[in-house]
Amino acid sequence: MKIYTKTGDLGKTSLGSGKRVDKFHPRIECYGTLDELNSILGLAAAYMQSKEDKELTYRIQNQLFNLGSLFASDSTADQKKLPQITDYHILLLEKNIDSFTEKLPPLKNFILPGGSNAASALHLARCVCRRAERLAFQLHKKSKINKTHLIYLNRLSDFLFVFARSVNQRELISDVEWNKDS
Repeated sequence: MKIYTKTGDLGKTSLGSGKRVDKFHPRIECYGTLDELNSILGLAAAYMQSKEDKELTYRIQNQLFNLGSLFASDSTADQKKLPQITDYHILLLEKNIDSFTEKLPPLKNFILPGGSNAASALHLARCVCRRAERLAFQLHKKSKINKTHLIYLNRLSDFLFVFARSVNQRELISDVEWNKDS
């Protein structure tokens, strides 16, 4: 199978149903941003020292592929055939958030994104996740999408923030607090 099809050379691409749309269609923007997020998570995993952190990141990456396929599908019937993102996935994110937070010093101020290479990539991923969430809500205004998918993206950005702090902590790097007087 060739990687290039030449069918997108003039600014069109296909949704899961085969329907041709502009490459800037809201669904394309959504799942394209999820792909960008997934790539940044791959970068974060490449920098991670902990096998457990890498495995957790790979699970999230697989879930993002599943979510991307759901956004790429404009047919509810087709979506039902695809791997789903459910309340269970949200619950797992929340459990990880709670587990990481228990071990972190409480926040008294905003912190600057950064630290280790892995944590910095996770902070970047968090920002891209928030963009994906905004795009998903725009799409939701036009074509109702599963609210669980919106909640998942919201929770994922929270998870990525706490995960970045947790990775820094394990690598013995302290949070750098925002200094409003700088």
